[in-house]
Amino acid sequence: MVLWLCGSLWMGVAAIAVVDASNSDSSSGSGGSTATDRSLVKLETRSGSRPWVDPDTPEDVRTYVTSRGDTWELIMSDEFGDVNRNFTAGADHLWTSLEMPDGTNDALQLYSHDMTSVVCDDDEEGLCYLQIKSIDEVNNITVWNNYLRPPGYQNSTFYYRSGMLQTWNKFCFQGGMLEVRAKLPAVLSEDSNNTDIGKGNNARAEQTQYYPTWPGIWLMGNLGRALFSSSTARMWPFSYNECNETVFNSSNQRISACDSDPGHGLNPNQGRGAVEIDLLEGGGVAISSSIQIAPGMPSDYRRAAINESLGDWSYCMYSQGCATIGANLPGVPTEYYEERGHRSWYQGLRYGSNNYCIVDGNDTQSYSLVAAGMENITANTCSLLYCPASNDVHGDMGYIDGDRTLGHWNINSNGTCFPEMNGYQGVFLCDPDNQDSRCSAPRNDSTPKTNTMEPYNYQMDALSANWGIHMGVYYDYVAYQLEWVTGDNGYLRWMIGGHPIFEIPAKSVVNTPQGGNKPNPRLTFPEEPSYIILNVALSAAWGTYPPNPGKPCRGDGKDPEANFICDSFPLYMKIDYVRVYQDASKSSTMAHECDPASHPTRQWILDHETDYVDGITSSSRCTEVLHVETTTTVTFLSVCSTLFTQASATLTRAVVNVSTSSGEVHVARSSWEQRQLTAKMPPR
Repeated sequence: MVLWLCGSLWMGVAAIAVVDASNSDSSSGSGGSTATDRSLVKLETRSGSRPWVDPDTPEDVRTYVTSRGDTWELIMSDEFGDVNRNFTAGADHLWTSLEMPDGTNDALQLYSHDMTSVVCDDDEEGLCYLQIKSIDEVNNITVWNNYLRPPGYQNSTFYYRSGMLQTWNKFCFQGGMLEVRAKLPAVLSEDSNNTDIGKGNNARAEQTQYYPTWPGIWLMGNLGRALFSSSTARMWPFSYNECNETVFNSSNQRISACDSDPGHGLNPNQGRGAVEIDLLEGGGVAISSSIQIAPGMPSDYRRAAINESLGDWSYCMYSQGCATIGANLPGVPTEYYEERGHRSWYQGLRYGSNNYCIVDGNDTQSYSLVAAGMENITANTCSLLYCPASNDVHGDMGYIDGDRTLGHWNINSNGTCFPEMNGYQGVFLCDPDNQDSRCSAPRNDSTPKTNTMEPYNYQMDALSANWGIHMGVYYDYVAYQLEWVTGDNGYLRWMIGGHPIFEIPAKSVVNTPQGGNKPNPRLTFPEEPSYIILNVALSAAWGTYPPNPGKPCRGDGKDPEANFICDSFPLYMKIDYVRVYQDASKSSTMAHECDPASHPTRQWILDHETDYVDGITSSSRCTEVLHVETTTTVTFLSVCSTLFTQASATLTRAVVNVSTSSGEVHVARSSWEQRQLTAKMPPR
C-alpha cells in the first residue's frame, strides 16, 4: 500500500488517498492499471475546517441552502487573505498561474505569472482579494503552429499581458455550488467619456468600448488542460458515454465508450472528455453563461444554414439579420421548422431576469400575449410581442421554481435585463488535414497532408445565454453562483446574488430531439471531475475588444477615445473569494478529487505528460517520507504526483498525529515544513 499525497498541503490542510499501486506502471505509456482500491483517509484539522476550506472563511457561510431546499456544506474556499501568496507552479496549494501565449479565439494577450497576486486595500475596510491585471504591452514571440501548411514556427505579436490561474490536477469537483465574488475590469475614470458613469449601480451597461477585456470564471474536465491544445484535441468538450457507430464515429473521441481496454488507468467502455462549464465569460454590456459539450447535434436539428446568395454572411444570426428563412433562430418561423417533422435544438432551457438592472417599460412582457403569439410565428425574427425575451421559443415557460409569485421562466415580466439565447451555438472542429466541407479551412486536394495529429471532425455545441448587466458588476463585488447536480435528473443553474439567470435541466441534454435523417447523440449530463479557471483575456473576435484590435492599443494615436481607454490600463479583475459547496449526505454522489474511481484521470495524465506541459514544465513524481506518530512510529512512502508547470516544484512534509481510537488524522498547522526540489526538465 502507498499513500499518494494529492496536491500540496497548506495551512493545515491535506488530502491523502490510500491506493493499491501494486499493478500500476506510471513510467510506461502502455497504460497499466492504477489504483484498484481508492478509499480516502478522513483528515481533520486543528481548526476544525475541512481540508480544502480556508480557515478565514466566516462560520456563518459554511453551509448553503440550494434552490431545491437542500443544505450543502462548504468543502473548499479561498479568501485570498495572504499577500505573500505565490501562484507560480508548485508554490501554491491550490492555484497555478501560467506563463504562455493564448493561442485560442484570436487572443491578443500573453499570460504571465506576475499578472496575478493577492492585494489588500489600505483603507479602513482593508479588503484583501485576488487581482488579475491586464496591461497593454507589445511582445513578439515565436510559436509553433500545427495548422500552418507545412506546420512550423511563426512569429506572433501579442499586444497585451494578463493572467490566468488554474486548479488543474490539484482541486476538482463533481457537482456542487461554485460561488465567486468578483469585480469585473472597466474604464471608470470620472474624466472619461463613458456615459455609463454616474447613473448608479443599477443602470444598464451600454458603452461597450469602455469594457474592453474578456474576463472568465469557468470549469473544465481534468482530462483537458486549458490552453494546452494537445490535451484538448478530441477531448474537449466531450460528454458522451455511448458506443453506436451509426450515431457517432467513435474515432473522433479520444477516450471512447467503444474501447473495452483503454489502459492508462481508465475504466473500460466509458466515454470521457473535458466538458466546459462557464460561470461567466465576457464583459461589455452582457455576460455569457454556458456549457460547451460534444458531440453536437447533426444539421437536421440545428438552425438553418445561411444562403450567401441572399447576401447573408457567417455571423448574421447574431443580430437576427439573416435573410435565409430559419437561419436566425431555431424554431423561427414556425412553419419552416414544423415542416421538418421533428423538434430542433435543445428543449426546455430556462431563463430568468437580472433584476438588479433598472426597469425599462419597453422591455416588459405579458405571458399571455407571448404565449398566444408563439402559436404561429410567421416572421423570420423574434419580437418581444410574440417571442419570449430569451428568443428561445423552445424554452420552458412554466413558473419559476413552481412559484407563481416569481413569474414565468423566459418572460421578462419586470422589464429588467434579461438573458438571450446566444447566436453562437458551437463550431465544427477538425484536424489540419481534414477535407470535410464543414471545417473552417478544409484541406484541398492539391495541399499535402501535414500528418501532425490523429484525424478528427466533429460538431461541438454551446448552450449559452447572454445576459445584460448592470453597472454594479463594474463598481462593486457581485456574487456569481453555479449550482451543478449531475445525473439524468440533475441541472445546472446560474445565479447572481442568489437569483436565477439561466438553468439547463439535465433532461434537455440527455433527451434531445429525434426523428431526423440521422439520430441525435444521447449526451451525458456533465459529470467529469472539473477544475476552476480564473482569467482575463482580450480578443479581436468577441463581443467586446480593445481599441485597434490586432494592432497596438493606440493605433496611430489620433483617436482621443482610444487613447483614453489605452491610458486607463492596467485594468483589473478582483476576486474577493472562491467557495465550493457540496451535498455531504450519505446518499450524495458528489465528490471533490481529480482522480475519482468513477472517472480516473491520474494515470492518463502521467502517461501523456507532454500533452499537459510546455517547454518549462516537469512531472514531479518524487518521493518523500511522511512520518505518522502513533504509539510507535510508522513510516509510509508518500509520492508527489502533481504535474507542476515549472522546473522548481514544492514538496511538503508533515508530521501528523493519529488518534488510534478513532482512526482520524489530526493535522497540526505548525508542523508543516517546505523544501524546494529541483525537478528535471522533460525532453521536447
